Amino acid sequence: MFKKILIANRGEIACRVIKTARRMGIQTVAVYSDADARAPFVQMADEAVHIGPSPAAQSYLIADKIIAACKQTGAEAVHPGYGFLSERTSFAEALAAENIAFIGPPVGAIAAMGDKIESKKLAKQAGVNVVPGFVGEIEDTEHAVRISDEIGYPVMMKASAGGGGKGMRLAYSEKDVREGFESVKREGLNSFGDDRVFIEKFILDPRHIEIQILGDQHGNILYLNERECSIQRRHQKVVEEAPSPFVTPSMRKAMGEQCVALARAVGYYSAGTVELIVSGADKTGESFYFLEMNTRLQVEHPVTEAITGIDLVEQMIRVAYGEKLAMTQDDVKIDGWAIENRVYAEDPYRGFLPSTGRLVRYNPPLAGWTDDGEANGRRGVDGVRVDDGVYEGGEVSMFYDPMIAKLITWGRTRDEAADRQIAALDAFEIEGLGHNIDFVSAIMQHPRFRSGELTTGFIAEEYPEGFHGAATSDALKRTLAGLAGFLATARADRSRQIDGQLGDELDPPSSWAVKIAGETHAVEVGGDTITVDGAEIDLALEYTPGDRIIHAEADGEALIVKVEAKASGLRLTTRGAIHDVQVLPGHIAHLARHMIEKVPPDMSKYLVCPMPGLLVALNVGEGDAVEAGQPLAVVEAMKMENILRAEKAGKIKAVNAKAGDSLAVDAIILELE
Repeated sequence: MFKKILIANRGEIACRVIKTARRMGIQTVAVYSDADARAPFVQMADEAVHIGPSPAAQSYLIADKIIAACKQTGAEAVHPGYGFLSERTSFAEALAAENIAFIGPPVGAIAAMGDKIESKKLAKQAGVNVVPGFVGEIEDTEHAVRISDEIGYPVMMKASAGGGGKGMRLAYSEKDVREGFESVKREGLNSFGDDRVFIEKFILDPRHIEIQILGDQHGNILYLNERECSIQRRHQKVVEEAPSPFVTPSMRKAMGEQCVALARAVGYYSAGTVELIVSGADKTGESFYFLEMNTRLQVEHPVTEAITGIDLVEQMIRVAYGEKLAMTQDDVKIDGWAIENRVYAEDPYRGFLPSTGRLVRYNPPLAGWTDDGEANGRRGVDGVRVDDGVYEGGEVSMFYDPMIAKLITWGRTRDEAADRQIAALDAFEIEGLGHNIDFVSAIMQHPRFRSGELTTGFIAEEYPEGFHGAATSDALKRTLAGLAGFLATARADRSRQIDGQLGDELDPPSSWAVKIAGETHAVEVGGDTITVDGAEIDLALEYTPGDRIIHAEADGEALIVKVEAKASGLRLTTRGAIHDVQVLPGHIAHLARHMIEKVPPDMSKYLVCPMPGLLVALNVGEGDAVEAGQPLAVVEAMKMENILRAEKAGKIKAVNAKAGDSLAVDAIILELE
């Protein structure tokens, strides 16, 4: 077995690989950029080598620096993780030239599957279903429009070398093609060094289902069941689960066998994933089509590990060393259900804008996953696992992917796994930047998610006006009102015990007017009872002023609530929603109606930068007339281009920025008359 391996990656996946290598008795080497000098993966590795400035193009994407680090430390093999150099043939070839093992598939397979155009041709030859589309070279925008008209709308435009949701645009009309084609080319060129684009038919009611492949260098190839990854935003996966609620045993077998045939056709070994687009409208399960093959470890691999008990990183290392798989297809089982939510640095309450900055507080529901080598251990602790690579006080920078952590839960049933997600998300503390914890919790509770009727349009269809918090039942609002009254009493009780106060010691107030979601409730806190609007509620909890998380029991069910003190009350966050609660003593609450409310200024005449980013393009100038919905500027953040449009018709009064400027959040780009 290898004695020392280098991980050519960063963040949570670097931590993940290091943990398994450590259990296998293999020493590890980390490589890091300026931005990652204090990152956890650097501390965890046995050795660490600095490879350059923060931008990935000057550090993690330079193969020569990785190879130099291998030579410096004596690393015998490289695990590329996902992203960066993981699917770059030139990197695998350069390693082979230096007699350094690549912990991944052979170069030929990477090349064959890395080009989406060529991979579709190969898939068709191997007997795999493929989506109708144009797989040749597209000359320009006019050519793209002609092709799209021939295929029939809607169509998907994709960068040939794309991945991770980058370099993709959905077009429902010629106008969409004209607007998006050049952006797809630019994103492909900037992220992958390849501006070729292909166009294919967009499948209606599409489900995104993928098959995990595992093969060795001796001709053995298995499929490790499927994962459902249909819940996506801007083609970036948000929720993944295994198995899929849509896939039947016969469908699983048909899909798996086709995917194995494709892998065999390119001489594949190591871990890999064949992604399929499946028509949810066809209940026979026969309408599945090849999308692409990712010749690497997937972000969502833990859900497969949880239901199969197979450590995919360990298997990759063993295969790279030349060992045979110790299992057969009959050994691959499905035990329970696993769900993964990606915790992103983005603000769903502000249109999912990317959020960068310092993690002022980072407190996951349990410590990061520890690899104990046991199959059940891949499910974490009591069915909860956190894969992360950040730390409290660290920074989520603009240079890399916005993922903070992955939360994986396992249960005997799908509902049990989802319930564990909700509880774990309620206990997950992140402060200092925007995050999507409330949003993914809302998805876990959504009736449509629970029914399993998923498509890749789930988020757009269920949250057409954006996200404003999960729906909250009247019963939960009453419970939170009672909780707020109890907390207010406890805080008042603490305040009255401060030494040096004038007058006699007073009893703390017990009558409160609690305003939540626009409704005011009369709350009475007695010795052992709490009443809301005259009715006693079933609520048990312990609280000490200063506690940030409360573990309560309401109506016999566990309830976890995050608490933050505000000037006029409390901010309570639970079950995917934030509740700003006003709490006033009952005898003065009626005076609140006399308080003056501050009216926010009208910002509709300004185009403001919604996130820190680079102004890639400015489409208008001073004096230009614009219409509502017209593209005004393009801002790049977290490697993604965002088109900013006019909210209303008007005339440009002033231009305050130019293409190439780095902009802060809320920076004013344009002003309309």
